[in-house]
Amino acid sequence: MKSAPKISERDLEAGSRDSALTRLVRTYERALGGFFARRVQRKSDVPDLVQEVFLRLSRMNDPDTIEKPEHFLFVTAANVLKDQARREGALRRGAPDDDVGLALQSSDFPPDRVLESKEAATLLAAALGELPERTRDIFVLRMLEGMKMADVARAFSISTRAAEKHQAKALAWVTQALKDWHPG
Repeated sequence: MKSAPKISERDLEAGSRDSALTRLVRTYERALGGFFARRVQRKSDVPDLVQEVFLRLSRMNDPDTIEKPEHFLFVTAANVLKDQARREGALRRGAPDDDVGLALQSSDFPPDRVLESKEAATLLAAALGELPERTRDIFVLRMLEGMKMADVARAFSISTRAAEKHQAKALAWVTQALKDWHPG
């Protein structure tokens, strides 16, 4: 009679790591999909972006040790978006400017409105990029994701009042950055 194969300490650690990762995937996969779907133009990119978040998580020794998994995953998701934007920006730098005209032809909005919106979005992104990471993340979750302030505070393990202070700082910064911008 054969004896059962001996399970090593390493196998046990890998199993624990995999089960923690599986649990996080099940819990946050849909939320991350929604996060990316609201931020990318090509919806076909969403599954790849979600997968990239979990790929980065899988490289960790023990995902079970993450104290605030929701915060960790959404910050990682924001970083995945930044990396994608950097890659696409590098690819576009070599492309002719004609692709801007092509994108505008299919729009139902007048080209000047589309360009104004893109300019405002660029200014907003630049202003947000100058904020401390936590302040920026709180602003994004509250203003762009529409999360309730209490939920945002809970995600960062801070008081609602502290989250409100970060929000106010971000709003003041963005307002100042956009005060001189006038469309058209």
